[in-house]
Amino acid sequence: QVQVVESGGGLVQAGGSLRLSCAASGSSGSISTIDRMGWYRQAPGKQRELVASIANGGSTNYADFVEGRFTISRESTKNMVYLQMNSLKPEDTALYYCAVDRIPNPYDPNTALRYWGQGTQVTVSS
Repeated sequence: QVQVVESGGGLVQAGGSLRLSCAASGSSGSISTIDRMGWYRQAPGKQRELVASIANGGSTNYADFVEGRFTISRESTKNMVYLQMNSLKPEDTALYYCAVDRIPNPYDPNTALRYWGQGTQVTVSS
C-alpha cells in the first residue's frame, strides 16, 4: 500500500502562483516499486483530467492547457512530487489530485496499481 498526501492549495488571484506538494509513503517494498507520479484535476461538473506527470527516470508529460505555465518536478529520494503553477487563470480552479503509480512486478506492467490522494483545492479569482 502507498499513502498519498497533497498540500499547497489555496486561493490566489489571476496571474499568481502556487506550488503543490505531494508526499508518498508506505513500506519500503511498496515505495521501491513506485514508477510514475502525477497531478490530475477535477473542476465541478467536469471529468478528472491529467495536468502533468513525471516518470522515475525524469521524463515529463503535460496537458496541452498547461501551455508552459506549470512545471512538475520530483525528489525520488524523498518520494515527493511538486507542481509549480505560474500565471494561473480562473479556469485553473479545481480540486488537484496527486496520483502515484506502482508496478509491483517490473516484468509485468499489468500489475500496475494507482494510488490517489484526497486532493487539494486551488481557487483562482479573476
